[in-house]
Amino acid sequence: MPKTRFVPCVFALLLPLVFWCVPIPAWSTETDTSLSPHFFVESENGAEENGENFPLLDTRTEVNISGVIAQVTVRQKYANRGGQPIHARYIFPGSTRAAVHGLTMTVGERVIRAQIKERQAAQAVYEQAKQEGKSAALLSQERPNVFSMAVANILPGDVIDVELVYTELLLPENGVYEFVYPTVVGPRYSGAHEDPAKSQWVKNPYLKKDSAAKTGFAIHTRLAAGMPVKDISCPSHAVQVDYESPDTANINLSGQDFGGDRDFILRYRLDGDAIATGLMLFAGRDENFFLLMAQPPRRPAVNQIPPREYIFVVDVSGSMVGFPLDTAKTLLTGLINSLRPEDRFNMVFFAGGNQVMAPAPVAATTDNVQAALAMLNNFKGGGGTELLPALRTAMAMPADEGVSRSVLVITDGYVSAEKEAFSLIRENLGHSNLFAFGIGSAVNRHLIEGLAMAGSGEPFILTDPGEAPAMTKRFCEYISAPVLTDIKVAYEGFDAYDVEPTHIPDLFSQRPLLVFGKWRGPRDGKIVISGVNGEGAYSQSFAPGEVQADEKNAGLRTLWARNRLARLSDYGQGESVEQKAAIVNLGLAYNLLTAHTSFVAVDEVVRNAGGAGKEVKQPLSLPKGVSELAVPGRRVPEPEFWLLTLAALVTVWRLIRKNGASCLS
Repeated sequence: MPKTRFVPCVFALLLPLVFWCVPIPAWSTETDTSLSPHFFVESENGAEENGENFPLLDTRTEVNISGVIAQVTVRQKYANRGGQPIHARYIFPGSTRAAVHGLTMTVGERVIRAQIKERQAAQAVYEQAKQEGKSAALLSQERPNVFSMAVANILPGDVIDVELVYTELLLPENGVYEFVYPTVVGPRYSGAHEDPAKSQWVKNPYLKKDSAAKTGFAIHTRLAAGMPVKDISCPSHAVQVDYESPDTANINLSGQDFGGDRDFILRYRLDGDAIATGLMLFAGRDENFFLLMAQPPRRPAVNQIPPREYIFVVDVSGSMVGFPLDTAKTLLTGLINSLRPEDRFNMVFFAGGNQVMAPAPVAATTDNVQAALAMLNNFKGGGGTELLPALRTAMAMPADEGVSRSVLVITDGYVSAEKEAFSLIRENLGHSNLFAFGIGSAVNRHLIEGLAMAGSGEPFILTDPGEAPAMTKRFCEYISAPVLTDIKVAYEGFDAYDVEPTHIPDLFSQRPLLVFGKWRGPRDGKIVISGVNGEGAYSQSFAPGEVQADEKNAGLRTLWARNRLARLSDYGQGESVEQKAAIVNLGLAYNLLTAHTSFVAVDEVVRNAGGAGKEVKQPLSLPKGVSELAVPGRRVPEPEFWLLTLAALVTVWRLIRKNGASCLS
């Protein structure tokens, strides 16, 4: 058949497939109920000339670590280099443990301290100031680790500084302390089952992968551990470490590359691998607070470990393409090869849908291990991130009595259905533990840590491919057996109340047990921690009367409130009217940013009468190592697809009638 006849036929047949598979702007969005980010398109004049597209000049962060408490100040500088007033909006990440308790705005020589208000009330104050032409800033929480900053009425030539302050607690694991400062929010996928009104922030613009960063980034850390420090390292960034004394050091960035596209991770050890444990007390004007950190016991012997079963739930979506998925494969290869013959396992892969290795867990024989690894290596990555169906599949698998089951979720966490996932785990996990493994340079730590908390397990974060072998070994050692089970905390003669957490899950790691609370009256009696480890019954006691309350521990007040908030809101199972009221009251009473309270600052000087201005969203850099496939294009909706298919079939039929059957031969 002549090529001139064959080519039109093939083109006509492939036309619908091309339109279906290639991301293109939709002709109609009425059938698309999901939300997703998009790529920023520079103006014809160029983004540098039209500076209003990038109002955020830079972010500078000061971190002061004193003992086990980190005080963090984040300074964002906004500017208008264009020719008209603008209203800027910026989406940025925060630590999942951050207790955000302060915000100030500086306009010229005027410094305005923000007030904490119920979210809707703060939004109303901001909108009114915006319409009246006053400069204003609004800090809101979109997720416990995702915040939005809105700055109104930035006039041409303006530079406005916005400063937020938060506190967080640092906990060691196996003697290693770690401070993490997230720098960029990874692109999220919001499915049709989620409330669009609460996920509008997902539609933020992103720069193309090879685009130069449009904002500056700097971070300085002062570490005053109270004990001699050793082995300071930063696996994420090049840094310079300068010691003031054996227990105090200053850490600054020293690399030339842009550091704001990945988490900043600082690790250190104390001399002798010591762990700060014991009681910390703060006597406030109205309330007294305590923090108990108890040293864990030793690990049990290998012969005391029961039969084990593992279900691996693996993300193979578009955002995992490249480093995350390659690293996941390396990690899983090590984990599966480490299984004992008496262990059982299964695998669930998910993207837009999910696929299982077997209907039920299988023995870790050589053949089954090889089959699992072959299946794993066939996945290349692509599609959405539908985590919930995969979790349902994993938790519906039959379980045997007397077997210790662990579910391991591996993902970068670029989904927005966090609370739905937490609720699903709590309601269906049974007697299993769930461990979450986050892989990527800017992992959604809220999802990873929340999955682990809901599943009575622990979170793991892997940000660098080179860490995969060591992380695999560490995880295998970690889950080999619990360090302490059946944990209880008793207060004998010590009037403790409002204690967090209300339930302490099994402890798997060499890290201290953590208990926050308040107390009334004298510091008499003792606090007793008990449980069971590999050697039998375990008990440890602490005497509050032997510890002095210290003004330097004033941060315990905010940290206690943040821990209670985590239970009520961050990892909750949905919010009732009473629960929402409790969250609002907590935020207002402790000056704390929550899902239902926001900070708002208003400069009372009218600077832009009428408030007219351009709405500008600050484009974000893609996290380092994340593929552009994480930012999906819209596809042709289903009705148009079928119209294209019909048109293609009509074209083929006409060609056949004109050229005969040889057209397809």
